[in-house]
Amino acid sequence: MRRSIYAVVVFALCVCVIVPAFAHHLKEGASTSLPVTTSSPQALALYEKGMQDYENLYLERCNDDWRAAVKADPNLALAWAWIAFNGSDPKEVSAAREKAKELAPKLTPGEQLMVSWIVKVQEGDALGGISAMNDMLEMYPKDKHLFYLAGNWLMGEEGADQAQKMMEKALAIDQDFPAALNDLAYSYARNREFDKAFAAMDRYVALLPSEPNPHDSYGELKRMAGDFDGSLQHYRAALQIDPDFVTSQVGLGDTYALMGSQEKARVEYDKAIRFAHNEADRLTYQMQKAMTWVRDGNFAEADRSFQEIAETAHAKDQDLQEAQAYRQMAQYQAEDATALKYLQEGEEALGHTHRIALSDKADEVSRILRIRAVRAAHAGNSALADVCLKKLADMAASSRNKVILGSYNGAAGTLLMDRKKYEEAIGYLEEDQNNPFTLELLVQAYYQTDQTDKLHDVEARLRGTNVPTMEQALVVPAVRQQRPHI
Repeated sequence: MRRSIYAVVVFALCVCVIVPAFAHHLKEGASTSLPVTTSSPQALALYEKGMQDYENLYLERCNDDWRAAVKADPNLALAWAWIAFNGSDPKEVSAAREKAKELAPKLTPGEQLMVSWIVKVQEGDALGGISAMNDMLEMYPKDKHLFYLAGNWLMGEEGADQAQKMMEKALAIDQDFPAALNDLAYSYARNREFDKAFAAMDRYVALLPSEPNPHDSYGELKRMAGDFDGSLQHYRAALQIDPDFVTSQVGLGDTYALMGSQEKARVEYDKAIRFAHNEADRLTYQMQKAMTWVRDGNFAEADRSFQEIAETAHAKDQDLQEAQAYRQMAQYQAEDATALKYLQEGEEALGHTHRIALSDKADEVSRILRIRAVRAAHAGNSALADVCLKKLADMAASSRNKVILGSYNGAAGTLLMDRKKYEEAIGYLEEDQNNPFTLELLVQAYYQTDQTDKLHDVEARLRGTNVPTMEQALVVPAVRQQRPHI
């Protein structure tokens, strides 16, 4: 498992700003690993246990460890920072981030860089955050855990190539570092190098035979490769090791959904919803279940489910999940006016409490603007479409955020395709190839411009897309029922 492989991307940056050579030339730290400032041995032990749990993808248990650590030592700034990094409660995340900032001046230089990385990214200072991360790695070039943390974050931001380099650095320090092998396998899988991915997974399972996450990850990668039976087998193996490893329960639901067995998927999702470890996860699992009604073509039941999720999220101050529910409702609506109404409700949800991290908010706004631009154009409202595209262009130019770049390029390419400007559209669509809607348009664009080899490659990638997202549900099953273009 990796955090949010198909859900919200937490802090998405354009990874081209990573400087592999670490050009600042900082002085290396006195120790081989980043120090942790605390006067409490108990707090230190709890903090370190939290980091170990994080590496083993116990993503709520590690939060409990860090909460216990700051209870033992309220001045343990790194624990506050990681609560902010990994938390799901907007109120807790905001308070933890402020506490880490308050304590930062009392820390060692390396710790200050770690806090700065987390805080700046969450507060929307992409370049400042990435610079702090690079400086931290330069200061402690022999700390495998830091390379893992940086690479794992980059992987979540869709930066598979840069993440792979970080994992290779970590494995150069310790060739049997399990967490790095896990993410290395994911980077291979994202590039569709499944033989390499499974080889890394075999090593990962062998190193941690009593942990559930190696099987959970294997299940996800098997599903990405289209081996659904193998996916189910590994998810069940993970649950046999730890019945409370809820992401494997969700994985069963996701796999059945992609197999076309929506009733079975709902049964598995119900179990995950019942045992979810926090409210944000529970709402996310409910959205996955609601999506099964879309896959079934029962849009009335999908509407009812998503509306209920949005209202629950609103009542529990989970503004991001409320916005996501409305955005997903908008995507499958037959009427453009209805879709635009739900998009407006989603955008309004993002401003209810003002606790959402600016990075999260920007990502979601860009997704909403993308869909609004496409729907407005489809409805004949070219003025609104152009306004949305201009906003996306401004966001992309100023932030270099990878999710925002994808939203902008996808919207721009779609509008150009509507105007039959195929050559020009291709340049934008090729920059957003993780979205099935974009891949579908790119197939059409290559067909119109007689680029047969590229058409075959993209069509194969589209037909082989096995991720449990709304975009996949609305595009890929229908494409698979059609004959290939050529």
